[in-house]
Amino acid sequence: MVRELGIVEAELTKGQIRKLNALRKSVGPAIGERAFAEWLENAEAGKEAAVDRNTALIAEAIEAAIKSKKLSIPRGGYLLKRGRGRVLVERAGP
Repeated sequence: MVRELGIVEAELTKGQIRKLNALRKSVGPAIGERAFAEWLENAEAGKEAAVDRNTALIAEAIEAAIKSKKLSIPRGGYLLKRGRGRVLVERAGP
């Protein structure tokens, strides 16, 4: 996304463009683009390490039941919703 000649804005998300424009307005175009390039490199490096802990716990609990053949998940899967003091499990629609 960041090239030697500048930043390709067409490849950025809406939030990234907002951040770039804010940096340009606050500290000037040259410094803002340099700061944005550094921020973007750091943000992309941290993406791989981010794992949702709740998703991992649910997957771990379900995986044990699937391996012991006590549970089978049909094509399309299920939807998990949080209810009042309970978890609602619904079959996902087509």
